[in-house]
Amino acid sequence: MEVEVSLRVPNMKNRALDENGYPIDHSMFRFRKRISLPAMPKAGETLSLSTQSGRTLDSVVARSDWHEEKALFVVSCQCSSRSISPDDYAALVGDTEWVLTPLI
Repeated sequence: MEVEVSLRVPNMKNRALDENGYPIDHSMFRFRKRISLPAMPKAGETLSLSTQSGRTLDSVVARSDWHEEKALFVVSCQCSSRSISPDDYAALVGDTEWVLTPLI
């Protein structure tokens, strides 16, 4: 089944900057990617999410909701660790399948 993952990442100590040079507050953004899963994950389960660079990020499923306009489930996750390494963050940003989108 195809789903869209909405991944919340923690803010880094040295925050990433946007195109204007301002720090990005990741509580206001999510990384999104469509993936195929054998079954719908339940809240509290762990998902290993891959990047094109070969790095994987472990995340915890918070919830799954049907999105009528997209006609698919959106699985909301957050990184399982309290921080994200610069290498993991760079792997997300450098991956063309992961898209950083505002919550608005």
